[in-house]
Amino acid sequence: MNAILVAIIGLIVFALGYRYYSKFVAEKIFRLDPNYVTPAHKYEDGVDFVPTNKFVLWGHHFSSVAGAAPIVGPAIAVYWGWLPAFLWVILGTVFAAGVHDFGTLVLSVRNKGQSVGTLAHRLIGQRAKVLFLFIILILVLMVNAVFAWVIANLFISYPASVIPIFIQIPLAIWIGFAVYKRKQKMLIPSLLALAVMYITAVVASKVDFMQIDLVQYMGGEGGAGLFGLGAVSTAFFIWIIILMVYVYIASTLPVWKLLQPRDFINSHQLVVGLAIMYLGLLFTNPEITAPITNVDTDTSWFPLLFITIACGAISGFHGLVSSGTSSKQLNKETDARLVGYFGAVGEGVLALISIIAVVTFFPSKEEFLATYSSFAASSGSGLGVFVEGASRLATGLMIPPEVATTIVSIIIISFAATSLDTSVRLMRYIIAELGVEYKMPALSKTHVATSIAVVASAALVLLPEGPKGFGSGGYLLWPLFGTSNQLLAGISLLLISIWLKRLGRNYLITLIPMIFVLFMTLLAMFQQVVFEWSWFGSNSNTLLFVFGAVIFVFAVWIILTAFSTLTKNIDDSKTIK
Repeated sequence: MNAILVAIIGLIVFALGYRYYSKFVAEKIFRLDPNYVTPAHKYEDGVDFVPTNKFVLWGHHFSSVAGAAPIVGPAIAVYWGWLPAFLWVILGTVFAAGVHDFGTLVLSVRNKGQSVGTLAHRLIGQRAKVLFLFIILILVLMVNAVFAWVIANLFISYPASVIPIFIQIPLAIWIGFAVYKRKQKMLIPSLLALAVMYITAVVASKVDFMQIDLVQYMGGEGGAGLFGLGAVSTAFFIWIIILMVYVYIASTLPVWKLLQPRDFINSHQLVVGLAIMYLGLLFTNPEITAPITNVDTDTSWFPLLFITIACGAISGFHGLVSSGTSSKQLNKETDARLVGYFGAVGEGVLALISIIAVVTFFPSKEEFLATYSSFAASSGSGLGVFVEGASRLATGLMIPPEVATTIVSIIIISFAATSLDTSVRLMRYIIAELGVEYKMPALSKTHVATSIAVVASAALVLLPEGPKGFGSGGYLLWPLFGTSNQLLAGISLLLISIWLKRLGRNYLITLIPMIFVLFMTLLAMFQQVVFEWSWFGSNSNTLLFVFGAVIFVFAVWIILTAFSTLTKNIDDSKTIK
């Protein structure tokens, strides 16, 4: 099948979803008010609460939620054929992710910029809040640990990407001061910064000494490193320490100094990257060589497909960003449609081209099936295949392969790094909320909470021996991420449904996707906990079984409590705004 036709169908569905469905939700369901005083104005502090231009905020929101997930998930899920992945991405984006991201943003804005964890207390009770915060804490800890490893791995695999990534930091800080202290516009400086990054990438791809290759500095893969470690392990150690220092600083700075300008640059990267890949698709005009469906698999698509593709269809982490950082920067309530819903659409567009890049990469169906021979093989090779496939699309615009590979790796690292420091900032918020909850005021202090978040993340990365070698400790818990993340999405949709019901609005727009997501996720989690990780399971794993069982029980408890609340008629005096 021709890949251009598939891309056009997907893009048309996204456009219709944003043009009509999100407009209906904004006007008839959420009833956005342009005169509503948002938390960014009401609690403006110059650090976390900062009124922000809607396009700049969209850049932050999208860069934070994107990470590498809308690329990795679809690149793995095509194991079951390209059609199931394609359908889940476009329908999930329009009817689930859009209302989820949009809804959590509006819900938070209407309630002082509070996170979904705190709002769980107000909507369904105190015990549910604590259980919910525990699930969220485990989720962001996994994100921190695994994304640190992913970025370190990409730095090692693509050393030409290092200087362009790090040169972005001083440029972003300079833009932040120019915009907020000298009242200059952000667009032109951010475009110039992006140009500097990409010119540096082109030069670094051609000039060896501009490639920061720590492994080669230590004599190659067989070389000796520090503390008795090999060269590769030492490289991982150094990059992870550097990343942890970076995220500590980045997550404690006022959002205007680094977060907003850097994310605005990254939003340009999205536009440039997507333009390169979609135009490359147009010029290369490839055929899809992967099968439409693949039934000869060792793992069933049902319900795992809906867990494997989270970002790019629906993801609970998005609700944390919406109610964590984005809601504190929203200038006007009506901006929420662009920031929340169109942010989800941006992810869908990225997930769509990820599918196409992978399923057109192989010369034949047989070679695709040889690489995607099992679910484990797909999980191990998906990201690498995407980088190669996207680079091939870029060659349609006469971009040399080595330059295209560097630019694609820069885009992935940029998004992953943004997600990483946003996640640490969110973890700081959650620790502070727990400090207030348990009357431990020290935990609500910025540097105390951030130190706990960074040290815990670094410990999970470095101390346990992970399945991918030194520095991959986060992968010990990573099999829990997909289901935990989708449970969070389902519970967040449930909170929005309760809120809408109390306001007397139509809550079916969130209730229907909520039922679908929770059913698929609970089924997948039950199968994993009982039939895979338990002592009589096929892949017995005590650590995953214990954590998985605890999260499953907590989630069921929260859902039963929430459904009980949903069916009750609450007095108007308890209704939140």
